[in-house]
Amino acid sequence: MQTHTENKQHIDSATPRHIHLSGICGTAMASLAGLLQLQGHRITGSDKAAYPPMSDLLHSLGIPVFEPYAESNLDSRPDLVVIGNALSRGNPEVERILDERIPFTSMAALLHEEFLRGRSPLVVAGTHGKTTTTSMLAWIYQTAAQKNPAFEPSFLIGGVAENFHSSFQLRPTSPFIVEGDEYDTAFFDKGPKFLHYFPDALILTHVEFDHADIYADLDAVKTAFKRLVNLVPRRGRIIAYDANENVTDCVARAFCPVERYGFSDSAAWRLRNLRYEGDLMRWEVLHDGAPWVEFEMHMAGEHNALNATAAAALAFGQGVAKESIVAALASFQSVKRRLEVRAQIAGITLVEDFAHHPTAIRETLRALRAIHPGARLWAVLEPRSNTLRRKVLAADLIQSLRQADRVVLAAVYQQNRIPEDERLHPEEVVAALNAAGTPAELHPDADSIVKTLVPQLASGDVVAILSNGGFDGIYEKLPARLRERFPSNAADK
Repeated sequence: MQTHTENKQHIDSATPRHIHLSGICGTAMASLAGLLQLQGHRITGSDKAAYPPMSDLLHSLGIPVFEPYAESNLDSRPDLVVIGNALSRGNPEVERILDERIPFTSMAALLHEEFLRGRSPLVVAGTHGKTTTTSMLAWIYQTAAQKNPAFEPSFLIGGVAENFHSSFQLRPTSPFIVEGDEYDTAFFDKGPKFLHYFPDALILTHVEFDHADIYADLDAVKTAFKRLVNLVPRRGRIIAYDANENVTDCVARAFCPVERYGFSDSAAWRLRNLRYEGDLMRWEVLHDGAPWVEFEMHMAGEHNALNATAAAALAFGQGVAKESIVAALASFQSVKRRLEVRAQIAGITLVEDFAHHPTAIRETLRALRAIHPGARLWAVLEPRSNTLRRKVLAADLIQSLRQADRVVLAAVYQQNRIPEDERLHPEEVVAALNAAGTPAELHPDADSIVKTLVPQLASGDVVAILSNGGFDGIYEKLPARLRERFPSNAADK
């Protein structure tokens, strides 16, 4: 296994600069900070609050992070400031930057100028699955590099890939694998980040309505993805999921070859015979109707088999040998905060997952059902993403949560920042779940959840903690309280 330290490779920049990242603790921003440091730049950063895993990553890199945002964070007068997309007018650092005309840019624009230009960008995009799929693709290329060093990739991932213990890598070779985020770029550039990346090849996983704070409706989301597809050159290739009508619409006018993947008979890359054998998930893949390979992976979930197949298809089309792909997926170790087992205490398994959308919640719970078929499955959800905090997908959220045996809902994160007529009302979600036969309860915060939940848990239970943020420290508080309740099991994971 490679470690983060072993992955480091210093590549001198022609003109080292002091670059400050405002909003540095975002997954993409922290990764960019690491890449810039490898080029020889002096990096500082600031954020409202820092929490793992990116705070741990930045600490390991020795990059100073100032909290909270303040004009004084820019007293050193950096040569360039990268402004994260969470910052807007009124932020003290933004105001000083504009007042004093300190040079500034966005994360996506700087990534293109410093790293993607002159390389071969391989972009993974979609409403769901892009972080895991990007990590899989990077590991496939890293494994292939054992036989052909030209395949060794640079990458930027919106999460910490366990195989690398990092979310970034910089190499002088051509392939640069990047997670293509459809979220907006900055307060001064409201287009999606991925329009800066100009892919040579593209994976498109799913297209659904998401990011309700910046997209008015599904058509607006689809327009963004159609624009991305339109940037792929004729010599390029698109690997696209075949069981989503929105994906079909988005790739319909592509100028390059489009290869579909999925379970249907018509898929160019067809999955079949998906099964679980112990802690392994196995499935077969047919290519253009002919048997191609059988994969095995230490992960669960139909969605992860699809993600892996997409990564395999793109890599094979770029010249990676089948044998390297098989070996890479067999040794793939997932991503931090994606079905990550945080603790196992007294037979109770606590799993963390980055939940941002009802579909992602559904697939996470389905995967846990598959690997823990006899368990009582709890879903502990903090509605925190800009989509989950709104009522627009409330019906879908209720249906997704019904995959669990018990549901515990936290109050909506910063609900007062959502327009009143758009807000999700968690009490209505809880009432609907109870009426449908899924026991559910609502609590104001993590402390209340922990206090109420711990006495109810028993050996064999699986608890899925679902949030795309820190969830008020529940990932530490819940295991700590369980160890107090079961002191003889305090040495458990």
